[in-house]
Amino acid sequence: MDLSRVLEIASQTDTGMVRPHNEDSIASSPDKGLVVLADGMGGYNAGEVASGMATTVLTTELRQLLEDHAPNAIDPQSGRKLALTMLQQQIAKTNAAIYQAAQSQPQYAGMGTTLVLALFYDNHVMVAHIGDSRFYRMRGDEFTQVSRDHSLLQEQIDAGMLTREQAKVSSNKNLVTRALGIDPMVEPEIHEYDTRPGDIYLLCSDGLSDMVGDEDIGMTLQALGANLNLAAQQLVQMANDNGGRDNISVILIRILREYPAGQGLASKIFGWFR
Repeated sequence: MDLSRVLEIASQTDTGMVRPHNEDSIASSPDKGLVVLADGMGGYNAGEVASGMATTVLTTELRQLLEDHAPNAIDPQSGRKLALTMLQQQIAKTNAAIYQAAQSQPQYAGMGTTLVLALFYDNHVMVAHIGDSRFYRMRGDEFTQVSRDHSLLQEQIDAGMLTREQAKVSSNKNLVTRALGIDPMVEPEIHEYDTRPGDIYLLCSDGLSDMVGDEDIGMTLQALGANLNLAAQQLVQMANDNGGRDNISVILIRILREYPAGQGLASKIFGWFR
């Protein structure tokens, strides 16, 4: 099913006001309902390499798989949706590729990247994330952080060691506890959610979420949500106005209408006339 007329997608990435180059990477395949964002880390240019590998490998491999396999189909081996199997396998493959590059080339030693990926299908979205790049949802007037950071700061909040207010000024903001490519294996967190027409979803690197509070992000989407390109530009500008201490990347997705999975020829014919 071609989702390019179901999903409206706008994206923006910016170096920010401090960093010399952009180590974030973003990619999307609107027809396949796939969006990917990665925030690289490592030595000189290595983070850029890691994030670029993540978005390139994942979009290329998943696009190919989605040509021949319906993500809502049940995997006969696991009994789970094929989308979950695809994401787990391709994230593992990408992790191995980045890890091997870091091990074999000294200039890339220690490189890695965060990841947040969303796959839309059958009135649902499956979200995979590793690290502190985030996934948010605006539904009506309610703006919610859906993903949960894999970070030392989040662990301290969960343990009651810090309040969310204290966390805003903590020096541990950028210490992630999970990243793609750092270890031979990594466990992505993957969840599925229902979607509704009118929903707006936001994927972002911490260059946005560290610089702009959730309340301000939500208010911006409420005010400018009718124009996703303008909203994306405004979010980046707000992060830069607040200091722009890191690279800033955002992807916005609006659900334009329902997109149930086809059930054979009858539904295909019906879809042609929608």
